[in-house]
Amino acid sequence: MQHAIHLAAAADKNLELVLKVLPAIVVILAASAVCGRLAVMAKQPRVLGEMIAGVLLGPTFFGALFPDVQKAVLPVETKPILYVLSTIGLTFFMFLVGAGLDHGSADGAKQGRQAAVLAISGVVPSLLLGAGAGYLLHGRLSRDDVSPVEFAFFVGGALSITAFPMLARILYERRMQNTTLGRMTLLGASIDDAAAWCFLAVLSAVHADEGALHAVRTITLSVVFALVMLLIVAKWLRPLGASVERTGRLGFDQMYLVVGIVVLCGYITDYIGIYSVFGGFIAGLAMPRNPAFREALHSRMMDFVCVLLLPVFFAFSGLNTQLNGLAGWGMVLPFLLILAAGFAGKYFGCAFAMKASGFSWRESYAVGGLMNARGLMILIFINIGLAQGMITQDVFSLLVLVAVITTAAALPLYKLALPERMEKQLETGQEIQAQLPEFARMT
Repeated sequence: MQHAIHLAAAADKNLELVLKVLPAIVVILAASAVCGRLAVMAKQPRVLGEMIAGVLLGPTFFGALFPDVQKAVLPVETKPILYVLSTIGLTFFMFLVGAGLDHGSADGAKQGRQAAVLAISGVVPSLLLGAGAGYLLHGRLSRDDVSPVEFAFFVGGALSITAFPMLARILYERRMQNTTLGRMTLLGASIDDAAAWCFLAVLSAVHADEGALHAVRTITLSVVFALVMLLIVAKWLRPLGASVERTGRLGFDQMYLVVGIVVLCGYITDYIGIYSVFGGFIAGLAMPRNPAFREALHSRMMDFVCVLLLPVFFAFSGLNTQLNGLAGWGMVLPFLLILAAGFAGKYFGCAFAMKASGFSWRESYAVGGLMNARGLMILIFINIGLAQGMITQDVFSLLVLVAVITTAAALPLYKLALPERMEKQLETGQEIQAQLPEFARMT
């Protein structure tokens, strides 16, 4: 009898939690839809509006103006559920990005080398300029228990990040993911962010006094995981692609396998310490490259992930964002210094590297603009730093503003360098060039 009472109480508690989570999701979707539409009307990517929607739902705006309403609509009990949903959503989106990335072209090796150069040019200048700005501002902004070198490299590491998921959304919305520039930018950004997370692992180990072995372990396990997925698991999955190519459909049994691999890869990379988003992306890269398989996979998963799960990710990150730390003119100079360091390092570093690789100045500056987007990946980075005591709330707030401004500037800078007319001409030229080998074989 007592056991039955406990079960009934647990059921009531679960029902109460469901009745809190579902309205929260409805509010998140409504805010994301409205802000996303406004962003599109302002000639910005929809994803930027979704990011701003998350910030508006947080303590800076909604919580400050209507604290009681926010607590009722987004109660603290829903945060663990929203965190799980947001992690799943981001992991599956990056899986779809990896699965849809056409990295099997004839010039794939050349593009891989160019993407590595692009990644290095995006990380090193931003890291050094950001570290210089952080070192100058240490006495003014840093905690007393954080050394100047540690603080400087944390700021530099945060500025070296590219918003991999947001960049992917921008490219997908413009259907650029499989153009030469799109593929290279995605690959470069993936290397860029992986390096940034490994760098954060080193900083965390130093700050927590865990020693260099902890950071070396994280990096080594990450490399081993990627090699196993791309060299072994990818071969095991080839029959899956052949089956979909033959039948023209992706069945339930096959979907169970695919979804299970994504979840497992996300868990492994989370356990390693480099965040589940990269597990999802590597799982996508390991998927069969058959066009029929990719089309079936995207048709079954992309809309659901983008419409339901990704807005939850943006909202959850926004709920943890506070801009109240920015107060007074005394923060203007530090903000401008950090913004200039982050912008110049990414934009000009990537543009000059692209030009050196043989691209035109317009293409080079277009990629520089895209790589300068930081989005919510930097928010994840700095949330970890704030939780571990490496930065203060003021520094956190400054970096949030840097993320919003550089991300908002990414698409306008791209369009300024590569207007739509030139973009279409470029894509047409690439399509003709891609068809030349086949034409030569036919003749």
